[in-house]
Amino acid sequence: MKTITKTDELIAFCEAAKAFDYVTIDTEFLRERTYYSKLCLIQMALPSKGDDHAVLVDPLAQGLKLDALYALFEDETVVKVFHAARQDLEIFCVDAGVLPKPLFDTQVAAMVCGFGEQVGYETLVRKITKNTIDKSSRFTDWSRRPLSEAQKSYALADVTHLRQVYEFLRAKIEKTGRGPWVEEELQILTNPETYHVRPPEAWRRVKTRTSSPRVIAVVQALADFREDYAQTRNVPRSRVFKDDALIELASTKPTSMEELGRARLLLREARKGDIASGILKAINAALALPKEDLPAAPAQDTQAQTNPALADLLRVLLKAKAENIGVAAKLIAATSELDALAMGRRDVASLKGWRLDVFGDEALKLCKGEIALVADGSMVKTIPVLS
Repeated sequence: MKTITKTDELIAFCEAAKAFDYVTIDTEFLRERTYYSKLCLIQMALPSKGDDHAVLVDPLAQGLKLDALYALFEDETVVKVFHAARQDLEIFCVDAGVLPKPLFDTQVAAMVCGFGEQVGYETLVRKITKNTIDKSSRFTDWSRRPLSEAQKSYALADVTHLRQVYEFLRAKIEKTGRGPWVEEELQILTNPETYHVRPPEAWRRVKTRTSSPRVIAVVQALADFREDYAQTRNVPRSRVFKDDALIELASTKPTSMEELGRARLLLREARKGDIASGILKAINAALALPKEDLPAAPAQDTQAQTNPALADLLRVLLKAKAENIGVAAKLIAATSELDALAMGRRDVASLKGWRLDVFGDEALKLCKGEIALVADGSMVKTIPVLS
């Protein structure tokens, strides 16, 4: 197996790739101790039955430049095939500001083709190619050199089997005419905004049930500080302080080092130094906000607003539709969306694009009482309700 460590070798491979209609790609990286992923290995394979067209690229090799790879990413005549691409793409977007196009994600395609929700690569390989993958090197340290033969074999398997998986799924999608469905799903992955977390918006990731504008203001300030600190110092946000500690601080609102020291869930390192100072500064700034500048309390989706019976009917309809068209139910609509529909909300993804055609239209009719569900043997069907 060939490992590329020199720029001219990478240029030659990427130029050769332009003669094919697709290339399969995967990465190995580390992120346990950093905010941003550290790229440790890139695997690529061109259409071929053997491994002669598959290579490993060592981004840690001294002097190796990835410009040729990025140029291949931007070549729209070659499809870049990944499995579960989000973390891989984040690396390239953050490091170089580039995203591959056109893109094909076999995990997304597999969900559209009825292989279940967020199906794993090993499962797809087993079901489609009838091969198995040795997982023994899965959790190794990919930054250490030299790589063992077992590591190299494991890494190459991530792109060599992917060729057959891609060709199978591509053919099935073409046969079913669901290409536009896949393209619609990939719009999130190909949007650079997906990979940039702006500190002032970081609070949206924190799950809190409070309706107090003042508490929400403290949550916003603490999340903003934590994200900025983590990004600036390239450390995981959980090593600054975790969400449960953030919620506790927003509730107790300590304004001095003494009060901060009473926090139950705060890490020891966060009770002193820059983190402690940043926490107190953020809390005091939120507490000083005039009432008119406080964030609005979110609308509360209470259980009392939900029609439980309607929500249950929507679940039955979703299951029936998913089984009928062979698509993962959660890809069509999340459980929270069904509850939102039962509350009367219409600002949900299942009422847009291809989801509207396969589920949303009839979901709305069910909500309006225009159709009913009936059992027909082992199947559930809809029938119009006569007025």
